[in-house]
Amino acid sequence: MGATIEELTDLEELRRLAELFAQVWGRSGQPSVDSDILKALSYSGNYVSGAYLNGRLVGGLVGWLGGPTHELHMHSHILGVITGSEARGLGFELKQHQRRWCLEREVKVMEWTTDPLVRRNVYFNLAKLGAGATSYLVNFYGEMTDGLNAGEESDRLLIRWRLDSQEAEEAAAGRAASLETDRLIAGGASAILSVGRSGGPEAGESWNARVLLCQVPEDIVALRHSDPSLARSWRLALRSALTGAIARGYAISGATRSGWYVLDSQPE
Repeated sequence: MGATIEELTDLEELRRLAELFAQVWGRSGQPSVDSDILKALSYSGNYVSGAYLNGRLVGGLVGWLGGPTHELHMHSHILGVITGSEARGLGFELKQHQRRWCLEREVKVMEWTTDPLVRRNVYFNLAKLGAGATSYLVNFYGEMTDGLNAGEESDRLLIRWRLDSQEAEEAAAGRAASLETDRLIAGGASAILSVGRSGGPEAGESWNARVLLCQVPEDIVALRHSDPSLARSWRLALRSALTGAIARGYAISGATRSGWYVLDSQPE
């Protein structure tokens, strides 16, 4: 890959990291995480890392320890990589570095939130890393103000990654399980939401299958800029589909590369 990942403690490095996050998230002049907060997190023994390519900071990842006393876990708050300078697989390597950091400290669970409409992130979290999605959180952060999501409600999936699980081990070794939409449909899976001919959400009628499928658009970030109304309709349609399935006892068990959630009524 060519990038070097290391923990950051120096204030100037932390300032550059805060600037990087502001650039990635379109928050010039209003950083997602201030450098003083990063300094406090680093000093108090939490996780703050940067990725360097040819001596230049191109990515970073921040998290902190929390949770109930009987299950200390890492809350992974923000990961960012500069577009255009991305070393191949850098996001994956940052998460694996964070995973190893946790396991060295006997922290075996990591959680974070992700926008359920961002297809590449869903696949990355549920397939590439071998994590799971436990809850759908409606408008978790309130209305967003950053350059990528301004004006949008902030629905999120709560991702839970069991760091010592077989799924995580296989994913770390590059052997993540692969799900294929055609095979799932051939096996009786039912689509409860899909991309219609016009690009809008199209609801399915059958909710009786053991496995349900739920599709998201190819690029919701681009859609927010080109057709905000259509993007809003996707937010509401996906919210209805996923919360409805979870209420019926289904659990999100995976995702396909082609943008489908897989929900199982009998998860392992």
